[in-house]
Amino acid sequence: MFGIKTPRRRASGDEGEKPFWISFSDLMTALMVLFLVAMVVALMSITKPRPSPPPPQPGVDPKVAIAACVAEVTALTKLDEFKGIEVRDHSIDFKTLVRFQDGEHKFEKAGDEQFVRKFVPRVLTIARSGQCDGWLKRVVVEGFASNTGDYLFNLNLSYLRSQRILCTLLTSQTPDALSLVDRKLVQTLFLAGGSSFNTTFGTPAQMRRVELKLEFWDNPTHDRPAEIPLDPGLRCPNDR
Repeated sequence: MFGIKTPRRRASGDEGEKPFWISFSDLMTALMVLFLVAMVVALMSITKPRPSPPPPQPGVDPKVAIAACVAEVTALTKLDEFKGIEVRDHSIDFKTLVRFQDGEHKFEKAGDEQFVRKFVPRVLTIARSGQCDGWLKRVVVEGFASNTGDYLFNLNLSYLRSQRILCTLLTSQTPDALSLVDRKLVQTLFLAGGSSFNTTFGTPAQMRRVELKLEFWDNPTHDRPAEIPLDPGLRCPNDR
């Protein structure tokens, strides 16, 4: 006896389909993971260590090279024409050979200005082609003032005395003016500093002086300073 066959029920379309959108919790999880990845990338870019400076040239000891450079400058001061200049702690002290008037930034003697223009080019020659080549970073011109009078006045006076040296070297209006090449190097290497009576020593007259402080690179592989337009040297700012 044949049984009565009943038609099989077709599954509804909704039962066989999976939902298209992910759940809200999965969406939040995915966004959180994306946020964490972005934060990690940002932190890595911020905290990435800066590249270390290039190592010194093989076989070149900075201390030995700098000492040789200073030795050449010291030997220059032993010449009869420059006797009296003292080199100590990488500083060139003109001592009594170059002095300023009391309370002024003008030179004490008429020949002081010519003496500076005679000596500094010899130092520049050493800086370019001697043991100093590639090692000399800058020359800071430090003027000094005595401990008599007001502190701020002396502080400004010491800076003006430093500036006076730069004016002397950069002027193009004198017969003994430095060459164009030397004036460019002065403008590139030299900076005006200033020291008041907080670094005083000796008598007030001994403090009316100037020093050239030599600063050196730690290694010879460095970027060259950018060139700037040369001052024509037509006037000195502190002449006003």
